[in-house]
Amino acid sequence: MAKFYPRRGKRLFDVAFSMAFLGLAGFWLLPLIALLIRLDSPGPALFRQQRVGLGGKVFLCLKFRTMGHNPEAAFVQTRRDDPRITRVGRILRKTNLDELPQFINVLLGDMSVVGPRPHVPQLDEAFAGAVQSYELRTMVRPGVTGLAQVSGCRGETRSVREMNQRVRFDLFYIRSVSLLMDVKIVIRTVLAAIRGDERAF
Repeated sequence: MAKFYPRRGKRLFDVAFSMAFLGLAGFWLLPLIALLIRLDSPGPALFRQQRVGLGGKVFLCLKFRTMGHNPEAAFVQTRRDDPRITRVGRILRKTNLDELPQFINVLLGDMSVVGPRPHVPQLDEAFAGAVQSYELRTMVRPGVTGLAQVSGCRGETRSVREMNQRVRFDLFYIRSVSLLMDVKIVIRTVLAAIRGDERAF
């Protein structure tokens, strides 16, 4: 069982969990959030961004748009009280609801329900040479949520020290992945969404 889950069981868990969520809640919750985004600010409800996934392959990661629509804007990490964030966007980020479209990425095989969060290529370029074993993050599919995120490593990573702490959680997860760990991380993610995460901005 210890070997079965990482190799085959995890993908079964991903598909079953994502289909259950989309079938029970996603079919009405996602359109409702999309409508609120469109009413709050001009632009599309979905935001597509290049992220680095399994084996270093770049894919289009789906999120609900939480900032003003500016397709020409260069990548800049989100900061606390960032003026680019919309009113609805601030609520979505605080409760992690902006990540819900990524369950579609899970079904497409680009992501897992739980795993290291996918970074944009620019972030990988900035830290890959400075953080030990950074490249090992891409040994597994990136996650909608992850051990680092539920352990407080969220938000802007301004220094090598902050990124090193995040990567340590990611590598521990990769070495220790199990069904029980994934379930615990999902539960902690839901509880953080209910409470509102102070590190989510």
